[in-house]
This record gives sequence, structure tokens and C-alpha cells, in this order.
Amino acid sequence: MSSPKPFRILGIQQIAIGGPDKQRLKSLWVDMLGLQVKSTFVSERENVDEDICTLGSGPTAVEVDLMQPLDPDKKPAVHTTPLNHVGLWVDDLPKAVEWMTANGVRFAPGGIRPGAAGHDICFIHPKANDEFPLSGEGVLIELVQAPADVIAALG
Repeated sequence: MSSPKPFRILGIQQIAIGGPDKQRLKSLWVDMLGLQVKSTFVSERENVDEDICTLGSGPTAVEVDLMQPLDPDKKPAVHTTPLNHVGLWVDDLPKAVEWMTANGVRFAPGGIRPGAAGHDICFIHPKANDEFPLSGEGVLIELVQAPADVIAALG
């Protein structure tokens, strides 16, 4: 490690669950477990139709994204890994990405960009390579820029 970390991971921001039919996912997560659907997100580029649900309230609420592919034959295939990704709140996303990249972490293509819930995001790649030997080791990890209220509540 080249220098002290210039960022902190504050907590879990989200989990994303994929399936071929998000209605089946909603039957469990919304109808049975009582999560609330707060919005939907559809992206051709990301091949996803998702319902964004919440568990808990306030700045420490956890987002649970229920996802299905727009086209099951195209990539990315959000339904092929049932636990698609885990999102982590980070207090300074640009510094985190810069520092982790310099220390060998492989990020997925796309860089920092607006996410479905309106926060800036980027993804740690699930597989390492020769240039970047650190990865999510099979897990896609989303880093999410925490807003001020989350930083205050969790920081």
C-alpha cells in the first residue's frame, strides 16, 4: 500500500438481486418481507429493468434493487448471478478510486458515473488481471458516493 487511505467505507448502501422475472422477486421482498418500492430504473445500456426498494429508513436505510434483464440474451446479464452486487457507501469516491487503482484494484469499465438512485457510482471488477491483481474475487462491488446526511450518520 502506497499511502494511508484518503477515504472511508461507511456501511452497506445496497444489495442488488437479479432474476429472470422481477415480479417473482417482488413477491418475496415486497409482498412477504415488506420492503417498499421507492422508484424504478430502466437502462438499455445496462440491460436492466429494476425496482429500487428500501429496508429501514433515514440515512442508514439499505437499498435493495430487484433486477431483471431487458433482454435475457444480452450482456450484462443481471439475472445470471442472483446476488448481482453489493454497494458500499464511501465518503470520497474520486479519492477512493484513485487510491485503489494506484494500489492494484481492478475497476469495471465505465468509470465514475451517475447511478440508478442518483448517487455517483463505480464498480470494482469481480475478476483480477495481470495489471490489476486485486478484485472482488467473484463479487461485483459497487462503490457509492455517500451524501452529507449519510456521512454524518455513519461517519
